[in-house]
This record gives sequence, structure tokens and C-alpha cells, in this order.
Amino acid sequence: MFPTPNVSERSGTDATSTTQPLADPASPAGLRSSIRLMLADDHRMLREGLRRSLGELGFTVVAEARNGVEALDLAASIRPDVVLMDVTMPELDGVEATRQIKARQPDVRIVVLTMHADHDILTEAIRAGANGYLVKDCSTDEIAQAIEAVALGETALSPGLAASMLAEVRRQENGQQPERVITAREEEVLQLIADGCSTPEVAEQLFISQKTVKNHLASIYQKLDARDRTQAVLQAVRMGIVTLN
Repeated sequence: MFPTPNVSERSGTDATSTTQPLADPASPAGLRSSIRLMLADDHRMLREGLRRSLGELGFTVVAEARNGVEALDLAASIRPDVVLMDVTMPELDGVEATRQIKARQPDVRIVVLTMHADHDILTEAIRAGANGYLVKDCSTDEIAQAIEAVALGETALSPGLAASMLAEVRRQENGQQPERVITAREEEVLQLIADGCSTPEVAEQLFISQKTVKNHLASIYQKLDARDRTQAVLQAVRMGIVTLN
């Protein structure tokens, strides 16, 4: 599905290696050896396994981060070509780390590697700027192919996730909007709740009764499979329905 990539032992990098350009894509071996890779995962055993396996395929691991904050700092100082990023990490999660790295260094390619085969997390990661998204049950070869693909400017997704994303892209290309999960009025109610408004304040701003607000909330909870306001707001944020100011 994607080209084939590589990674190796972490090494002390000098200024020359930091700015070394990618090799000619016509030479796979040259491309792999020139991709400067950073690993970001809080599990040391996984990092060591990835470094060893990808090193055997010809990649060079130039840095390893144990959490999202370290990933930000190392990305700024080492300037890798590709970051292999876990989602669930202490101090700063991988999605937010991806967002901040891409804001500061848009040329850095990021492949999210996670246990979560979750469409909502995938959507968040893509919105944050991730160039690839892999689930951790994939093979080392698939990881290698994804790294090489994003280094060449392509996008890499786990096969099981690719179909749903492709369908969404095609809808957008055809000018079709995805089906509304909640009504426009319910979105207004939920956005005001997300902004910190109480039930009386929502009723006052929308010129409706408090009972109507409560009816809208009950409908929202059912549609978003939420137990309360907090769950409903969090789910709506994940889905891109409302924003937090």
C-alpha cells in the first residue's frame, strides 16, 4: 500500500546530519538511510524494539522521547524528518504534541502509532496534522512502508481505517456534507453549554423556555450516547460539532 522505509540505532547527531537532505526517491536504500526518525512513546521496551527492528531495515533513529513534552523539545532541537508518535503519553498526549510540532515545524512528517483503532481519535490526529495513522497490531514492514510513504509526501493509514477515511474524503470532494448527528438548534444549545452557560442562560440567549433546553439536552444525550453535559460536550468536541474557547 505504501513504499518501504527504515530506522536504526539512536545516535549522537551533528549539524551536518541534522540538515542532511533526503536521498533521491529513485534509490530506496538511499532514501531509507537518509530518513532521520524520532520515536515518541512512553514504553521503553516498545521504543527499543522499534529502534532495533527499523534499524535492521536501514532507518536511522536520531532521538527518542518518553512523553509529549520531550517530543516537542527534541523535535525543535533535532529536527527529524519523520516522527513515529504514540497517542497515550504522560504530560502531553500524542495528538496535542502533533498539533504543536506541526504548528512550529510544518515540514516534519508525523505518523501516529497507537492501540486505538478509533475513528474519532483518527479524525483528531488528522486534524492535528498527522501524515499517517497506524494501529499497533500492524507489522514492522507496514510501519516501515508508512514512514517511507510520509517522507515522500504521501499519506499512510492502516488498511482497516483507510476505507472510512476515503469515503469521508470523497463526500467532501463531491461537496456533500456528512449527515448531521444532532440538529442545528441542538448544536446551538450544546455550544452554549460548552461555553459555560447554565440552563437559564441558554434559554435566555436562544429565546426559548428552560423546559425546551432540557428537552434538547435529553435528545443530545441520547444521540451522542452521553450521560451528562460533560460527556456530551467532550464527545461533541471530538466529533467537531462544537469548540472549546
